[in-house]
Amino acid sequence: MRQIVLDTETTGLEWKKGNRVVEIGCVELIERRPTGRTWQQYIHPEREFEPGAQEVTGLTLEFLADKPRFVEIADAFLDFIDGAELIIHNAAFDVGFLDHELSLLGPQYGRLHERVAGIEDSLDMARKRYPGQRNSLDALCKRLGVDNAHRQLHGALLDAQLLAEVYLALTSGQGEIGFGGAVDDNAKAAATSAFAALPADIAARPRVRPTEDELTAHAGRLDTLRKKAGRALWDVG
Repeated sequence: MRQIVLDTETTGLEWKKGNRVVEIGCVELIERRPTGRTWQQYIHPEREFEPGAQEVTGLTLEFLADKPRFVEIADAFLDFIDGAELIIHNAAFDVGFLDHELSLLGPQYGRLHERVAGIEDSLDMARKRYPGQRNSLDALCKRLGVDNAHRQLHGALLDAQLLAEVYLALTSGQGEIGFGGAVDDNAKAAATSAFAALPADIAARPRVRPTEDELTAHAGRLDTLRKKAGRALWDVG
C-alpha cells in the first residue's frame, strides 16, 4: 500500500479568487512506513500574495522569482503521486487548489482524484475521533505527542512530515504498535540485560491468563487496526 502525505502553501485562502499554489510537499509511506522519499517544490505563482499570506508561509515573490511555474513541474508532481492514496489535512482546500492548477493546463490533465487511488482527509478523521476539540495540525501534534517545536512558519514539506507522524498516530500507526525504525545497539543491549535479569524459576511463577472478555476486546482491537492498515503483518502466514 503506497500513500503520499501531501500539503500545499498558497497565495491566499481561495482558488476561486485566482490564488495560486506556491509550494507542494509530499512524503511517501509504503505499508504505513516512511520510506525516506519526499517531493518538494517551490512554485512561482504568477500573481501577488493576498494580505497576510506571506506572514503565514514566510515566502515572498522575490524568493519565488526564479522558481518554475506550475506548468513546468506538473508532470514531475503527478508522476510522484501517481496511483497512491493521498493523505491531506483539510483535503478540500489542497485538492481545490491543485485541481484549479491542473485545469489551467488543459483538460488533458484531468483532476487529482483521477490520478490517485483515493484521498483521505485527516481532518475529518480527527474530528470523528476528537469531536468538539481543536483539530488543527498543531493541536494534533500536541495531543498525539508529535514534536513540532521547529514549526515557526507553515512550510509544505515540513507540514507533510508532521502530518505523516500525526496520521500514523491517529490511525494507530507503527509508532503506537511498535513498528518504528530499526532497533539500535543500545536498545538491543537493554533488552538482553532485561531478559538476563529474569529469575531462573520464572516458569514456575503464576501465569495471568486473559479472560474471554479480554480476548474478545483484543480481537476487536486487532480487527480495527487491520481495517485501518489495509494489511496486517500478523495475518501473513
